Amino acid sequence: MFKYLSGILGLDVGIDLGSANIVVYVKEKGIVLSEPSTVAVRKLPRGGGLEVIAVGREAKAMAGKTPAGVEAIWPLQDGVIANFDMTEELIRYCLRRAKGGGSFMAHPRVVISVPAEVTEVERKAVVDATLGAGASEAYVVDEPISAALGVGLPIDKPRGCMIIDVGGGTSEVSVISLGGIVVTSSLRTAGKVMDNAIVAMLRQRYALLIGETTAEEVKNTIGSALPLSPELEMAVKGRDLSDGLPKVDTVSSVEVREALDPIFLGIEDMVKVALEKTPPELAKDIVDQGIVLSGGVALMRGFAERLSRAINTPVIVAEKPLYSVALGVGKILDNLGAMRRVLMSVERGSR
Repeated sequence: MFKYLSGILGLDVGIDLGSANIVVYVKEKGIVLSEPSTVAVRKLPRGGGLEVIAVGREAKAMAGKTPAGVEAIWPLQDGVIANFDMTEELIRYCLRRAKGGGSFMAHPRVVISVPAEVTEVERKAVVDATLGAGASEAYVVDEPISAALGVGLPIDKPRGCMIIDVGGGTSEVSVISLGGIVVTSSLRTAGKVMDNAIVAMLRQRYALLIGETTAEEVKNTIGSALPLSPELEMAVKGRDLSDGLPKVDTVSSVEVREALDPIFLGIEDMVKVALEKTPPELAKDIVDQGIVLSGGVALMRGFAERLSRAINTPVIVAEKPLYSVALGVGKILDNLGAMRRVLMSVERGSR
């Protein structure tokens, strides 16, 4: 009956396809890959197209350091495919790593998570890229469902569960009950926009030009959502915009927090709107059990506490916020009979 995602010898793979990072789960093995969603390419002469020279961590290390004709690309932007061919290359790399060089299954079956509010065209693009990368069958599942499963929320009960996921490309909040999404809201504003805000702040305040990789390091090292005691400082290296020479400036956590504050406010407003749309009985459940925060930005100092203050509701950081979605996809793979209802069969594709 359930031909798809079945078969003793089949390799079942789950993918959290994020704008900043990609995480791969293999059934009965767990998480086997977590790397940046980056592809480095070389332009071939005389219009010969592009040659992929690195993927993942190796490709990200090249960002901002490549010679003429070589470029590091993030093929996913704001949670959706921005470059179809490079997304296909990224997924192909993931499937190759998932198989571990084995040949027992040439074309794995894949479940891949997507933001809940993407369009049908965007969902189909994910399926097509996955099939093009070598999957025999491809399915999509809403990211909030995956994240909620990954953090252990009882989504199949008649009880309201709320999860906030703030990753690299999108911020998403969802209320889930009886296995379905009751309320959802999202912003295409998350970790990468924070990096860009830090780049802009340093450019304006210090005439210091840095790349996104350095901005991410600043964010992770001294970034915070609430005042710190003591506040932190970091020496940031870049290029002086006035004379083009190398330059080092000392930046404080206060300055970084000020740059990120509008983004935090936007996320708070998104959550407030979702709570306003939540049916009263489900809202009561959410107040009783709290809200779970996942995604890479969940690790930022003070972010969960700031959200909790803004909405007057407890906010708990997931145990493994970077892997919540991938672990949820893994639960779907490991319990297909019980979880088949969360797969979107309308987006199902096959070779």
